[in-house]
Parts: sequence; structure tokens; C-alpha cells
Amino acid sequence: MAKITRALISVSDKTGIIEFSRQLAEYGVEILSTGGTAKLLREAGLTVKDVSEFTGFPEMLDGRVKTLHPKVHGGLLGMRSNPAHVAKMKEHGIENIDMVVVNLYPFEATVAKPGCLLEDAIENIDIGGPTMLRSAAKNYPDVTVIVDCTDYATVLEEMKESKGAVSAATNYGLAVKVFQHTAAYDGAISNYLGARLGEEPQEYPATFTIQVKKAQDLRYGENPQQSAAFYVEKDIAEPCVSNAVQLQGKELSFNNIIDLDAAIETVKEFEQSAAVIIKHTNPCGVALSATPLSAYLKARECDPVSAYGGIVGFNRQVDADIARELASTFLEAVIAPGYSDEALEIFKAKKNVRVMQVPLLGEYEPRGYDLKKVVGGLLVQGRDRGMVRAADCRVVTERTPTASEYASLDFAWRVCKHVKSNAIVFTNRDQTVGIGAGQMSRVDSSKIAVQKALLPTQGTVLASDAFFPFRDGVDAAVEAGVTAVIQPGGSVRDEEVIKAANEHGIAMVFTGMRHFRH
Repeated sequence: MAKITRALISVSDKTGIIEFSRQLAEYGVEILSTGGTAKLLREAGLTVKDVSEFTGFPEMLDGRVKTLHPKVHGGLLGMRSNPAHVAKMKEHGIENIDMVVVNLYPFEATVAKPGCLLEDAIENIDIGGPTMLRSAAKNYPDVTVIVDCTDYATVLEEMKESKGAVSAATNYGLAVKVFQHTAAYDGAISNYLGARLGEEPQEYPATFTIQVKKAQDLRYGENPQQSAAFYVEKDIAEPCVSNAVQLQGKELSFNNIIDLDAAIETVKEFEQSAAVIIKHTNPCGVALSATPLSAYLKARECDPVSAYGGIVGFNRQVDADIARELASTFLEAVIAPGYSDEALEIFKAKKNVRVMQVPLLGEYEPRGYDLKKVVGGLLVQGRDRGMVRAADCRVVTERTPTASEYASLDFAWRVCKHVKSNAIVFTNRDQTVGIGAGQMSRVDSSKIAVQKALLPTQGTVLASDAFFPFRDGVDAAVEAGVTAVIQPGGSVRDEEVIKAANEHGIAMVFTGMRHFRH
């Protein structure tokens, strides 16, 4: 085990650093430091040696050069078990540095500020910090390196039990974290600078680097012959499947995670109490109501056969009444922003049901990219955050929708966004009636939606995720009893489609926006 006698501390994030340094001093550890960190520790009453005193070389170039010195990196990289290293260090007066505590200039926070200038970004590229971290991490059998303040307590506890030493196993874990951290840091710099190779900043950089952390290994992928793991992004602020907590049930599968994502993203569209039942990434029933229970019952009413073995999502807390209803049928999983204690007790009788809780669906800023892998490449796009209210859409027919139809169209359009293309959705004001998904022809999706509809389609509205290429889609909708249609528009045959709607006396609005989903 490596006994700590000298530590170099230089941090931008000073959370907990005074308390940590004070504990090191009590173990007799000499503290080296620089700049603001040294000042802070001295003001706290700690004895600190400046790195410039340790190296015999002053800080220079506005602080750009202060730790880039052989006495620092020799003290970090010298292998204590290698006699040649020990002799060479002694020859040049290089003393061991047994611990490095460093976190880096806040590059990502800097470039995230509105109006950040390139020169400000460049000044916040840390050079000495990553270099020290990598040097220390490379020599992990002899050097403890800490980049994350949440590791302070773990290291201090081990030093307490080992009389000031830290094990190679702990050092290895800390070293791995360092390389992960510096890779993410360099990736952020590469992404930012790579988007500024031309005269104007680009949305997508010349190379795209993303780092995600493994949340869990999965039993298998989409099929048993495929291996799989689930990775999540860091610092997720948005309620989603990636920061959901599993409260009970069997281990999540690859397909469960995809369907849970579809479920929570669907109900996030609505302010009113909503429920959705997902099967193979598509909603088979969505409904709004005054209570989550009645919303679920209405959603299940749309397609109870497909609901069997599905995944249910809510945007409200699940209470005992809902839990009893859910437990009465076979479900794979439930996802919601909360559960009553009684509801969780009821679910215990269904021990295999996966119960997932997301953070409360309050105010949040959706961010990030949508990624789709192809063999040998990666498609990167912005997330589909677009949404228009039906009342704000362009009326293209002679008849304007009624107030009730506008409410129904708005609901239908929000549901349609989450149905695989080609997507056709029949709804009333607050309940799906028929859903046609994933067909090669839009008119086939319309026919399937009607065929699957167990509720009356007379008086419903229809949403289409993309434009109607021919009037046959409108004719089929009217035959089913549709009174109003919402669709993006933009076909070369728009006039033909509008004419068909006028012939039938139905209303139609164009969104000017589509929600096509593969």
C-alpha cells in the first residue's frame, strides 16, 4: 500500500477541499498547492508549500506554466519499486509526490454561457491539470489521484484504517476515473473547437465525441444471441428512463428500456393527467382524464388485447386504486413520477413487474442529441422538440374545426408524434380510438387503425405524421367517420387532398411540421 507523505492540491471546484486537506495534515501529509487553492487553505489555517518553492521555479506566463516541471512530473511518474528511477530521482533532487488532488478549469460551463468568446474558451482549457492527472494515474501503484470530490471520504477512510496509506486497488479505480474524466474533458474541447473550423460556428463538429457511463449490463440485447449494456449520459436534468430508479421487479431487458422510454416520453407531452400503454415501442392506447386511474382505463379500452404484456406510463403519482387495477392484468413494467406506499405494497404481490420511478415532471430544459447507429457510422440529429397547437395551425379547408375538434386534433397530434411511421391516429377529445403504425403505405396505416378500433370511429379526428400523398387517405378516413384531420401538408398533391376534404365537408389543418419516426 502506498503511504501518503506529500500531496499536490490544486482545484477549481473547492467543495470539501478544506476539510479534506485538514485531515491530510493530521496524518502528517505535506501539502503543495498553487494560486487560489493555496490561498484558501492558508486562510483556513493550514500550512501549505507553494509549488514554485518546491520546484525552485516561479509561476510564469500569467499562470500558464506552474506545474509543468520535472520535479513535479518526476515526483509523480517515478516508480518507487524501480531502483534506476529511485537513483535518478535522488541524483536530480526529485522528491516523491504521493497524491494529486486536481479538478480542471470549468471548460464546459464556460462555453455554455451565452456569448462565450473563443478566447475565453481557450483560456479555460486546462493544460497542467490534465497533465498531472494523467501522470499520477499512469503511476497508480505509487500515487493516489483524486479528480472527484465525492472520493474524498473513501480515501480518508482507507487512510484511517491503513495508517495513512491507500491500496493499489483503490488507486487503480481512481486512476480509471481520471482517464474517463480527461477523455470527456478533451472530448468537450474537441467538439467545441471542431465546430469552429470555418468562418461561422457549425452545429455539428468535424468529429463528434460523446461519453456515457455504463448503468448496467443486460442479460441480452433485442434477441438472446446479442449481448448488451445500458449506458447513460452524465448530469441528466430531464426526467427520463435514464435517471429512473427501479423500485422492484425483474432485471430490465434491452426491450424494456426502449419501451419505458417510449412510455414516459409520450405522457410528458401532456399537462393533464395522462396514461399510455406501450407495446413494441408504439402506443396501443393513450388517454387523458381527471385522474390517472380513469386515464389508464380509457387507454386500455382502446386496445385491451395489445395491452396484455405491455408497459404503462403515467405523468402522475400511482395510488393504490391504480396499482390494484394494474395488478389485475399481466404487465411487463410501470413507469411514473411516484407511487404511494400502499401502491408499492400491492405491487409486491406481482414481484416480477418492474416498477420504475422517474423524478417529478416539473420544469426542465430538454437537451442532447438523438443518435442512430448504422453499420460503420452514426447519424446525429437534434431531438424532436417541436410541437404546435392545433389552434395555431393553418386551416386549409372551407370548414374550420369546431372548438371540440380543435381539442381532439391537439390531442391526436401529440400522440401521433410518438407512433412509428407511417403513423395514423384516430382519437376523440381525450382518448385514442385506433392507431395504425409502421406501415409502408399511409393508407394501409389508416385501414389498420380502423380495423383495430374497438371504440366507435364515427365523429373522431385523424392525425397523420406526414402528408397524404394521395386523396385515398382522406377518403378512407371519412369512410371511417372522421370529421377533421391534422397533418403537416407539403405534398405536391395537397390541392387534390384538400379538394377531397371539401367534398366530404370535413375540416383539415396543416401543421407545417412533421413527426416522422423510424
